[in-house]
This record gives sequence, structure tokens and C-alpha cells, in this order.
Amino acid sequence: MAEKYIYEFEEVDRGLLAEVGGKGGNLGELTQAGLPVPPGFIVSASAYRAFLKHNKLDAVIKRDLQKLDAEDTKKLQAVSKTIKTALLRGEIPPAMVKDIEAAYKKLSEKALQKGGAWVAVRSSATAEDLPENSFAGQQATFLNMRGAKQVVDAVKRCFASLFEARAIYYRQINNYDHLKVALAVPVQVMVNSDASGIMFTADPVNSDLSTIIIEGGLGLGEAIVSGSVTPDNFSVDKASLKITKQEIHDQQWQIVKKGGENVHVKLTERERQAPKLTEDQVVRLAKLALEIEKHYGKPQDTEFAIENDQVYLVQARPITTIKDATTEPAPATDAQPAGKPDPSKVIFTGIGASIGVASGPVRIIHSPDQIDQVKEGDVLVTEMTTPDFVPAMRRAVAIVTDEGGKTSHAAIVSREMGIPCVVGTTVATKKLKDTQVITVDGHEGAVYEGKVTLGPATPPAAGPVGSKAYKETVPVTATKVYVNLGEPELAREVAELPSDGVGLARAEFIISQIGKHPMYMIKQGKQKEYVEALAAGLGEIASAFNPRPIIYRATDFKTNEYRSLEGGEQFEPEENNPMIGFRGASRYIAQPEEFALELEAIKMLREKRGLKNIWLMIPFVRTTTELKAVQELVAKAGLERGPDFKLWIMAEVPSVAIQIDEFCELGIDGVSIGSNDLTQLTLGVDRDSTVLAESFDERYPAVLYSIEHIARTCKAHHVTCSICGQAASDYPEVVEAIVKAGATSVSVSPDRVVDTRKLIASIEKKLLLDRAMGEEDVHLHAADGFLE
Repeated sequence: MAEKYIYEFEEVDRGLLAEVGGKGGNLGELTQAGLPVPPGFIVSASAYRAFLKHNKLDAVIKRDLQKLDAEDTKKLQAVSKTIKTALLRGEIPPAMVKDIEAAYKKLSEKALQKGGAWVAVRSSATAEDLPENSFAGQQATFLNMRGAKQVVDAVKRCFASLFEARAIYYRQINNYDHLKVALAVPVQVMVNSDASGIMFTADPVNSDLSTIIIEGGLGLGEAIVSGSVTPDNFSVDKASLKITKQEIHDQQWQIVKKGGENVHVKLTERERQAPKLTEDQVVRLAKLALEIEKHYGKPQDTEFAIENDQVYLVQARPITTIKDATTEPAPATDAQPAGKPDPSKVIFTGIGASIGVASGPVRIIHSPDQIDQVKEGDVLVTEMTTPDFVPAMRRAVAIVTDEGGKTSHAAIVSREMGIPCVVGTTVATKKLKDTQVITVDGHEGAVYEGKVTLGPATPPAAGPVGSKAYKETVPVTATKVYVNLGEPELAREVAELPSDGVGLARAEFIISQIGKHPMYMIKQGKQKEYVEALAAGLGEIASAFNPRPIIYRATDFKTNEYRSLEGGEQFEPEENNPMIGFRGASRYIAQPEEFALELEAIKMLREKRGLKNIWLMIPFVRTTTELKAVQELVAKAGLERGPDFKLWIMAEVPSVAIQIDEFCELGIDGVSIGSNDLTQLTLGVDRDSTVLAESFDERYPAVLYSIEHIARTCKAHHVTCSICGQAASDYPEVVEAIVKAGATSVSVSPDRVVDTRKLIASIEKKLLLDRAMGEEDVHLHAADGFLE
């Protein structure tokens, strides 16, 4: 009898777990129960086994995993890479390809999507989502797949993801035989959700069976499930279906589907602060929760998506953390009477996500690469966790995160492990220090200074974190996040932000403080006074950020601004349109003695005060001829490009965007896109005009095209590319576009540093998934012939 490679949701239930895995089985169960599930099919575990057999991969897997110490992180990652590479090189048997293509065609017809359905291709391990083990997320999911070829490729990538380092580790510590665990692959029509979230049919934190917990946010579920945003939280009484409690959180951006991509879009102030689910939607979800729990006969953890007010269920699994209601609470101790903790010891509060109290030294990590730093008995503190953090989480006595809600990865896994967890603190990685001893109360969501003994009746803590608590904490990103700064007296404070340096250090404020036109001071013989005043302000910024770089943008006053300085009327013409007049590079060439004062100030700080972190950026460059002339002036002043001195230009005139190849070839180290002027000059809209304000939009396709073109070209020439205009501070769409195009950094206003870093972390995570196949292909071609 031929092996069955494809199952439709309608023919699947949990009796077929061995063939369709936990995820596949639950999707089938929900479909058969008549609940609203987007249609789909499942590539079976038999297909996975046939793939291994066809490519003789069993022996490779067995050989490479023999005697593996899963706690040796580096060895684990190396073995994972070797096995995944072997699987990705494998061929999916022709008969299997034919079956997948036929199932996809049928699904596309059912979904009424011409040109092929947009689908999510997800992994469903045969040992996943069982009542005693619900470590979802060990394998990969690929969103926005379209076309039979993409689906077939994604299926193979899911097969390979069974050997992600985190998945190997999980099986090893749970004593699963690697070759006995197989992978099925559900392929499901994508829901373009207006809102999404996670719903528990019982409270997973305190095991209250009478309460339904619903967490929701705007946009696609990726941001909520990953913990990139903190969702709204609703508690619903099962008996009355009344909302008994709601916590509304500030969601600054959402992920939406545009064409074949998921993009980050900024929310309006009203959208950010309003409930993300309507009361009617919450009640409808609660009614579905009752149906789901009745069908399964036990509490369930489900994922939902809402499109055009229609609710869809996209996942269900058992809640594995429900405790026996008869369990006795731990008795209070003499050291600290139950219910009477010292409120003065509260450092901050967050969301209680996993009940329990534990004390230990803090260990702050920012990425999976650092998990080996977490030792037995530490309190793991991070921005948010992913499945790659699991080895460290197992060693920790408690977990505290900046982001996430009760349904985030950190919350779910902590409950699985039975260790206290506090999430959504916003400040943990900034306020805490490595080795500092703290106590974590996972019920009340409080973090205490020192070792504090708490009883079971601990009252809510009244910590110092208020509604306006500053959100300084951020994840690590490959794309650098710089800050825009012009006021020296703010430098020390702004330097405390988690930025990589100053991407735009403005001179104009310093010169305004001097109050005199530079040419006027030259005429009076006061060049030294001008240089020292300029150096004092610039040096204050540079020393505050040292050794982080500050990119000093040379003076970009317009003629009308220069005229307002003392003596300015003697040297400045009156222009009808100063915005496109005598400014930037053209001024330095026409008045080199003035530019020389700025260069002298930079040289003085670098040579006499050792502030080698000062680099130079030339604004409003129009032509390659101008750039060559300015380069000569810089060289003449004794400032030579090298490892510790970089020369950048601003790309804010369309001619630079059009000729960016030629500018790169002239020898520059960096390009920073000035989106304000670039938009103004591309659209022909005065950026200061109130009449045309609605027409001034950095997201207009022609502007975005220039931004992306500059970034891609700079990347091809190995030239650093950034953006320092207001668009990077205001619009996540612009940040996403430039990061995707290859920019190496962005520079934003101080109040946007933290949120931008979080946004970029989410974008980079998505890019890693989206590009996984292409990158693997590149590595595979490069490594041909070198695998055993």
C-alpha cells in the first residue's frame, strides 16, 4: 500500500497524531468540531520519513548526534548546522512533489484566490503539543508563501528545522530518540488579520478554571506571539461571560500584510491607547473558548485571528500548567510574615506570568549567543526570550523580561518549568545589574531588592514604576541605532540611552550660542575664540559618548539663519528661497576660510583631547564636483580618512540618489539619508508649508524608491548607509524599508531610540526567516563537496 503523503484538515483528528503531529491534529479536531478554522492540508510524517530514506539521511543524523553533549552550546550549534545543511541539500521525491502541488492547487481553488493562495507553512512535530509537552516554536514557520514551488521549498525547510539547535536540545533533555520524532507540515490559508492574539480557556497563571484569559493586539499575530509588543489582557468570567478585568497596553506599531510581505506600520495615538479588541469580540472569543474546552474536555491554549470582524482559530493545544486546586500553598516563614513584604524593597513591577517566588543573582543577556553565561541558580533577565533561550531558562531559578504578556514565550515556558516569571517590565535590563541579588514574585509581578521571603498572600506591590516610566531597555540588533543630537548640555543624559553613538551631531545650536557670524569673527581676528567655542560644545558631546562614534554634520545654516547672527548682514545675500540656496557643500567651497575653522575644531579635539570618535559628515552635497572639492579641503586640513576617521555625506538632494554609484566610487565611508530635504526636493513640496503639509510624506513611493536605491547601492559598494531624517523617528514603514534594503544604521530622536531598536529587532527576526532559504542556498553552493 502506498504511503499517504497528504491529509486535508477535514479528515484529521488527534487519533492521527503520529502522522500529523500535535499542531496538525488540533487543526483537524477544530475543523471537525465545526469551529472557524482557515482551510488547509498537512504533509504527513510519512512524507518526512520518505524524504530521509530517499536521501539516505538517517545515517548522517545518527552519526552526528552520537554522544552529543547538548549543554555544549558551540558543539550543539555546529552539529545542527551540519544536519540542516544535509537535509536542505536533499531532494523531495517526485511523487511527493506532485502530491503537494496537487493539494496546494485544490486549496487555492477552495480559498478562491486566483494565482494561488497565500499560505502559512508550519511545522508540527509528532512529539509536539502533547499534554505533558507543549514546547511549541522548536521548529520553523514560513508565512506568506505563494505558488506550488514556494510551498514545496518551505516544506523542505520545515523538515530541516527539526534539527534546529533548540529542537535537538529539547529532545535530548526530554530523552526523545531523534529518529523516532518525525515532522508533519500543515499548510494553511493565511488570515490577513486586523487583530489577533492568544486565548486560554482557564487562567494559566493561577489555575483558575472559572476564568478565560484573552490577550490581543492589532495586526498579524507575529508581534504578539513573539513578545515584540505587550498585548491587551482581558479576564472573562466563564459563567456570566462578563469581562471582569482588562489591562490596555500601549501598542506603538503593528505588522500588516501588504502584497507578499509583512510590514511594520505605526499606529495613531488613538489606536495605541484604545482597547485592541471590542467588547463584542472579547465575548465572542469567550464563547468559542467554551466550545473548544467542551470539545477537548480540558483547558486549552488557542491562537486566534480576526479579519473583517470574522474570528478564526489557527491553533489549539492543551494548557500544561494547570495545577491541582487542592495543592496546599507554601507556609509563611518567620523571616517575612505572609502578605507583608516590605514595599520599599520593590525595584519595579511587571506582569506576573508564572506563580512562585525565587531569589538569586541577576544575569542579563541580550541574545541566544550569550546563554552560556547563565549559570545554575541565576535569575535570567532579558528583553524577551525565544526557543533558543531554553537551555539557559532551564538553569535559571526565575525569569524577568522587558517585553511580552502572559502568553509570551517566556511566560509559557516558565510555567512549563514551574519557575517564577515576571514579563512586560519595560525596564528590567536597564535597572538591574549583573550579580545583583533580587527576589522575583511571579504571582504579583514584583521584583524586590535582595533576598525577600514572601508568603502566599503577598499583596500587590506598589513599585516605583509609573505610567510614564522611561523605556530604556532594548534587544541587541545587527542594525545600529544612533541618536540625533545638537544640544551639548543634553549629551550626558542622552548618552545613557542604549544607542550606538550619535548619527547626526548638529553644529547649529553651538553656533547660535556663539551668536556671531563666523566670517564676522574672522574679520575681527577672533578665529581662535570661534574655534575654541565650537570645540567646547562638540567636545562635550564627543566625550559623553566616547568611544561610541559621533558623526558631526558640518554647519548647514541657510542664508536667512546666518543673517540673524551678529555681523551676518555683511556676509549673507538675501535669497528668495534659502532652502535650496547657498548652503552645505557649496558654501564650504565658496568660503573655505570659514569651513577651515570647523575642521580645525575637529582636529584639535582629536589630537589634543584624544577624542578620536569624532567623524565628519558633509550636508547638502549636490554634485560629484562639489564632493571632490570638499575632500581636498578636508585633506588639506590634515584630516585623513582611516580606521578612526570617517568621511560621510548627506544624501538629501535627488542628484545624489540618482548618482549614488559615482559618489561611492569617489571614496566616502558613509552616507546618511536626510529624508526631510529628500522628500521636499523629490515631491517639490516646501517642508515648512502648512498649506501643503498633507502632501509632504516620506512614505510616498518615489521617496521610498530613492531611499531603498541609496541603501542597496551603498551596500554593493561596502559603504555604510544610514538615515537621520525625521522619517526614521516617525514611520516604522520607512525603517523597515531601509533595513531590508541593506542599511547598516538608523539615527533617530532620543525619545525614539528604544522603540526603534525593538522595531528593528522584530524586522531583523522576520528577515532571517524570510531569507533563510536563500541564504542556505548560498552557503550550500559555497560548501559543495566539503560535506562528508
